Amino acid sequence: MNSETSTDAFQPWQLFTLAGLIGATVVVFISRGETPAGVILLSLIIFGAALVGYAAWRTFAPFGNPDDVAAPQMLGGRTRTALEREKALVLRAIKDLEFDRAMGKVSEKDFTEMGARLRVRAAGLMRQLDSGASYRQAIEQEIAKRVTVPATPTCASCGTANEVDARFCKNCGAGLVKA
Repeated sequence: MNSETSTDAFQPWQLFTLAGLIGATVVVFISRGETPAGVILLSLIIFGAALVGYAAWRTFAPFGNPDDVAAPQMLGGRTRTALEREKALVLRAIKDLEFDRAMGKVSEKDFTEMGARLRVRAAGLMRQLDSGASYRQAIEQEIAKRVTVPATPTCASCGTANEVDARFCKNCGAGLVKA
């Protein structure tokens, strides 16, 4: 279960949904003599206000806790994919910048300034991508599963290790038993 579906804590979207439901219920009880269209319109206005409150909370929440948005978190393939896409875009921008300099479209001063910023960003993205040890372990486990080294047969008579496809011992000539 992830944190959004966890029942341990009350999530902000749940609070605003509950507030909208309570507000719509109060509106229905207060407006007993109104037409159904008026009651529905008032209920939708209450839900709209709850939605605006949630949007405002999402907008201003990062100001209260800036540590959460400092760096992207490695939360599975999606974030890694986004980092790889950004890395590809930065490398393409470096290539385009070098081409523009070669064509004379960019001055040497601008090239060194922009190139340095892009190279620092690319190096940071590469470091961030390489820091994920879980992918290295997963790749090594997959390789270990796929690459199986067959056991070398040994001769029962003399104990000599033979090739995998051998039918007779290379030392004494005795027949090898297939396992």
